Amino acid sequence: MNIRFLKQTTKARLLKIFTILAPLTLGGAGGGFLTSCSDIFETNSDRQIFDPALDEKTDSMFYTLGILKGLQQLGDQYVLTGEMRGDLVATNSYTETDLRRLADFTADASCKYDSAYLYYRVINNCNYYIAHRDTNLITGHRKVAIPEYAEALAVRAWAYMQLAKNYGRVPFFTEPLTSIGDADTNFPEKDLQGICDALAPQMAQYSGTPVPAYGNISAGVLNSSSSDNPVEKSVESSKAMLPIDLVLGDLYLETHQYEQAAKYYFTYIRNRQLNARLAYIAPFTWYPQTSTNRLPNDVTVQDNSTAFSWATIFNVNSPNDIVTYIPLAANQLRGITTSLPRYFGYDFYSTTGGLSNSSSRYLLERQIDASQSYLTLSNAQEWYYMPAGNTGATGTIAKMLNIGDMRRYVCLQSANKGDSLYNVMTKFTSANIPIYRTATVYLRLAEAFNRMGYPDAAFAILKDGINQQLLNFAQPGGWAAMKTDDNGTPDDTSDDMLVPGDSTRYLRPETISLLQNAFPFLNADYMDNYVSNRGIHARGANYTNGAFSPYQMKTVVSNKIAELQTVYGIVPTGTLNDTINAVEDLICDEMALELAFEGSRFGDLTRMAKHKNQAGLYGADFGTRWLAKKLAYKAAGLEERLKNEQNWYLPFK
Repeated sequence: MNIRFLKQTTKARLLKIFTILAPLTLGGAGGGFLTSCSDIFETNSDRQIFDPALDEKTDSMFYTLGILKGLQQLGDQYVLTGEMRGDLVATNSYTETDLRRLADFTADASCKYDSAYLYYRVINNCNYYIAHRDTNLITGHRKVAIPEYAEALAVRAWAYMQLAKNYGRVPFFTEPLTSIGDADTNFPEKDLQGICDALAPQMAQYSGTPVPAYGNISAGVLNSSSSDNPVEKSVESSKAMLPIDLVLGDLYLETHQYEQAAKYYFTYIRNRQLNARLAYIAPFTWYPQTSTNRLPNDVTVQDNSTAFSWATIFNVNSPNDIVTYIPLAANQLRGITTSLPRYFGYDFYSTTGGLSNSSSRYLLERQIDASQSYLTLSNAQEWYYMPAGNTGATGTIAKMLNIGDMRRYVCLQSANKGDSLYNVMTKFTSANIPIYRTATVYLRLAEAFNRMGYPDAAFAILKDGINQQLLNFAQPGGWAAMKTDDNGTPDDTSDDMLVPGDSTRYLRPETISLLQNAFPFLNADYMDNYVSNRGIHARGANYTNGAFSPYQMKTVVSNKIAELQTVYGIVPTGTLNDTINAVEDLICDEMALELAFEGSRFGDLTRMAKHKNQAGLYGADFGTRWLAKKLAYKAAGLEERLKNEQNWYLPFK
């Protein structure tokens, strides 16, 4: 394979590939040095196209923000190729042919959502910047170009990683293409391992570098605004950037270098003091009660004083939990827009139906539905609550059956049109595309910990969150050190207080050591940084933490192993490896429940399938068989086709 698809017939066409496009209009903090234009990625500077010398200090900003326009242009494709081939979405009678062919793995080179060109354009822009930028330009004692230089390295690696996940082996080059002759070169091909080997060493030199930050960016006024109440979409520029440590973590996770992956995820978490806070969902607000299936009146929920509403992750402005997202314009006059809301059933760009009445913009003619696989998984989850007036040793936590994971009710909204009742997926009602969320970072760290041989550390991220309460819970002698009341029994009036019980002590001594030393969440010098960490599963299941919750590692893992025996025919070995495989499936489920429809699903499945193949626990092809069975429902004969890894990939064009 060569890269002749980049060859252009005119100089003007070639410029489209190798020049940086146009940066954002800035406003608010850090703004004021670019003129206001119609396109949020427009600039009045022609310098970067016709005289791209990269010897001015402001060039870094122009080029970095220009790269973001390339990410905007591939945003829809990233989500659609990642979700349509996964197990969480389904087609319907309104689904167009190209989406249907993605879903059933019959897409050919004519598919409009299959374009390696979009990624290579971003890569070539990054290559040009990396090759030509003088990183020694100094303001005071600060090298001003380093954050942008690290960003270019991160974006290039991320784009190459998406290409390899979509196509297997891909043409690889790090020198910029600046002529017709350059584009006619036969380039070597690399897979994920080759890409990691080629790019990670240089990236590692910039580990810890903060992302560029240029203040707030105006993305325009929403069409649904009224003249007397205009609603402007605002983007925090730093959240439009890809942190280099997270991309490094992903490169190493994709290539089964688990300790290295964990190292870079933790570096980012430590430097940002990133906490996976409780994302609260008010059950009486979101759960659709019926006469036969109602919440008890004495339901209490976890202390949410430091929590945020899970629904606000998908706000137009100031979304919670976001590390990196691709923001799209509020209207076509302000730049590139997205089709994702419409595909999932929401008319974001409508001029009618104000923000307070967003349900009026739900579309029956949606093209993508939630799959039965997603609904079954969500509905199978148990929701836990503490009966009012009962806490700690004197009370119990009851299981709420037939309720399921509460996140499903927030992101799938019921709608009626005529005699049709249907669901609208509301994650893209903001025209923002999440790439990394806090939950994403912690779940991938859990994936790395698990494959390192620490499934209990991984389970802690799901159940309790890694915080000082967890240390009290797990360490030897921890119970004796707990505060007691006048009767000598543990004072467990706090929601987070834990009491002894052999079945609930799930952290091993070696895992405690890991979390105190190699990854010092529980080191006294760092512990206060993670006081707000909570279990990710609690976001949808409420009381998962502590000794009184039925959500305990021994029970949950045993149930998952039994499920894997029934569905996939595994024969347990009676070793820690069974637990590792089961916890990986729990993490896979949690990624579905928390990150569904956001674009990463098929990549998550293929990565875990490769983990399972490499481990060889239930056969060298167990991961392949696992993936094929998960996706078998999508089309007749698909299970057999997906047992050939080459059929996982899209046709390269």
